[in-house]
Amino acid sequence: MEPIVGRARHRAMLTTVRPRVIALASLLLGAVVVAGCTGSGATPNATPGATPGATPAPTPGAVDTPEAAVAAIQARTPLFDGIGPQRKDMIGQDRWWEAQPGDGTTPPTGWTIRFTVGWGDCPSGCIDRHGWTWNVTHDGTVTFVAEDGSPLAAQVLAGLRATAKGPGAGGRVFAGPTCPVERPDDPSCAPRMVANAVLVVKDAAGAEVLRSTMDGSGLFRWSLKAGDYTLEAQPLEGLMGTPAPMPFTVADGALTWLDVSYDTGIR
Repeated sequence: MEPIVGRARHRAMLTTVRPRVIALASLLLGAVVVAGCTGSGATPNATPGATPGATPAPTPGAVDTPEAAVAAIQARTPLFDGIGPQRKDMIGQDRWWEAQPGDGTTPPTGWTIRFTVGWGDCPSGCIDRHGWTWNVTHDGTVTFVAEDGSPLAAQVLAGLRATAKGPGAGGRVFAGPTCPVERPDDPSCAPRMVANAVLVVKDAAGAEVLRSTMDGSGLFRWSLKAGDYTLEAQPLEGLMGTPAPMPFTVADGALTWLDVSYDTGIR
């Protein structure tokens, strides 16, 4: 039998050890809780390597500004490369773009972009104007809406082409005549842009390198390496004449402009 003195000493040792164990366990548990709350300092769902608390980077391709919406349209056609935003403090501005948000959210779900070119006494507001309207959604989807105004004057089109940037190729697909008797100043008789036309491009060896279907704007832009190509427009229902194959060359860093003309058959 253990002596009474020995039992008392054993109980005293337990009394001394248990509080130390409990205190150590509490300290470790507290450290785990603190680590779980602070982690490494990154916010939930943050981009790896991002600064803690910073706004996450926008989704690639997201259109958050009017400038991004304009760039998405310019990626589809070089016709508007030389057009900047409207400046109401500028007298005589003869080409500009305007942007309207699609809704009241921030950023909006999309933008309506209108490109306008004017000519004829533009210091007084331009006698004639021609415009194109597009919708661009937040995810970068571009939809052509309308083209309107005075018939696009040849010198105005030449000016737009002169400011187009390469590399590659770009141009227009249109059909004419649209009236039995041509009336140059009548908008209803102007050549019309062709929707749904299919254009095929082949390289010098005859291999197909791209196939493109036109939207209602009739405008296109292709990223092509320097070299020799042939454009083959496909027959289109409702139009009598299909353009002949068009050989063209793309120079390094330059833009090649292509006018693709279908014949309506109207005489």
